[in-house]
Order: sequence, then structure tokens, then C-alpha cells
Amino acid sequence: MADNESLESGSRETPRPAPHASLPLYALPENAPARNAFWQAVRTEVGRQGIGDMPGELDLKRPTVPERIEPEMRFSQICGYPLCKMFHGQATILGAPVYDDEHCDGPTHSGAFVVHRDAPYRALEDLRGCRFGAIAHHSNSAMNLPRRAIADIAGGAPFFGSIAEGSPAQSGNLVKVAEKEVDATCVDNMTFSFFAQSRPETARSLRILAVTPPSPSIPFVTSRATDADTTGALRRALRRVGSAPEWAEVRAAMLLKDIVEIDDGAYGKLLDYEREAAERGYPELR
Repeated sequence: MADNESLESGSRETPRPAPHASLPLYALPENAPARNAFWQAVRTEVGRQGIGDMPGELDLKRPTVPERIEPEMRFSQICGYPLCKMFHGQATILGAPVYDDEHCDGPTHSGAFVVHRDAPYRALEDLRGCRFGAIAHHSNSAMNLPRRAIADIAGGAPFFGSIAEGSPAQSGNLVKVAEKEVDATCVDNMTFSFFAQSRPETARSLRILAVTPPSPSIPFVTSRATDADTTGALRRALRRVGSAPEWAEVRAAMLLKDIVEIDDGAYGKLLDYEREAAERGYPELR
């Protein structure tokens, strides 16, 4: 009997990981309730279409840039640059947010060069030779977009005096600028807006010096392995959350005006920026 039980046990399939959902971008502890309310709105709209198997809560511990898009990932928001590079072919785009921010024109965002309010800098060129706070090389708004902006004025030579590998979170580099540990950084303009909303006292010591060329806004995605019915339901749910009066308070808390369809090809512009920077002799932020 023991031998039979051992054989039966060994033949059992390994349980599949449970589906998960996350919103790791623009994630400050202070706005966790808003992010959770947004997911509950999406989940409600998916449920109204008769689709189950949706995670009950957001996984708030998921990294901003995971090692890969797991098959069980039902919903997330993934930066467009790694989506085109390291995650190519792993995710399906569900829609793009339209944010209520002066630096967003439709479903777009930009990198914002941020300095201390008391700093003498008045133009992007003035940052030549400064101490710059950077984050991981895979970030669009903190690396790819500022690289393209600086490429136009760097003359193919190193531009910054030094680059400090700062916090893995863009908000951490905003704190470093506020505390004058670095002279400048570049963050997603919506990171700056959420930071100003959540930490107004610190944000008052900062100012946006310049913005980068625009980029398609960071899309909501699901794993490429998600079935077609669930993918369609998520897309329809996002359109409802982005426009229905029922969800107006949810949108306001997330600084959202709408959520719209976007062509996958729009994100190819980010690879164009990468190529254009290299053609100008500035392949790396330096």
C-alpha cells in the first residue's frame, strides 16, 4: 500500500500558481487604497461579464520590472520600454491611461527633469556637469527618454559630472534631490504628480526644469497566455472604468481622465528614441 501511495503521489501534477494582479508603477504607500479601489472597479466590471478567476486583491509586493511576464499574470501595468525589449511577445496590451496632468496629451506621458526649487538651473543645458540621480537601465522615463533629450545637447560626449545609482523607485530619487544628495533626476511626470499628491511638503522643495519628448502612456497589460474571453472582458472593463460615471471617484483618485485603446505599434517609438540617441553619439545616459 505504501508503494502504491508513493507512485500515486509522484504522478500528481504540480499545482498551477494562482492568477495575480498588480499595479507596481506610481506605487507609494499613501496611494495603496486608490490602487486597490481601481482594481476592485476593474474586477467588478469583469465579473459583470460573467468572467471569474480574477484575483481578489492586488499583489502589492510585485516588483516594478519583474524577471518575466508570468502566464498567470492577469493584470498589471508595465513600462513600455521593457515591454518592447525584455518582455517582447510576453504580454497583451489592454489599454492606455489618459492622465489628468499638464504634461500628458491624450494617452501620453513624459520624463520630467526635476531639480531642487533653490537650484540655479534654468534650462536643460544647465545640468551639464551636475550630479545626476539615475535608476535602472530598463526604465523608459528615467533612462530612455532623458537619454534621447540629452543626446540633442551632449555633442556625443559625457554630459553629467556623475551619475549616482539611486533608489530603485523613482520617488526615492525625488527625495534625494529634495535633500540635495543629487542635483537632478528624471522621473515619469506622473510619478512627480503622484508624489506631489501624497507628499506635498517634500514636493514643494522641488520643481520640474524640463520635460523629455513624449511617449505613449504606460499600458495596462495581461499575460499573452490569458485566454481570449478574459482578455476581451478586461479590455471592456477598463473602458467602463475609464468612462462610466459610477467610477468617477476611482478615476479622480488615480488622476485618470480616461482609459483608451492604443495600437501596440505606438510603443515602437521608444525604440526609435533609443536608435536616435545612438545616432547622435549618446547611446548611454552618461
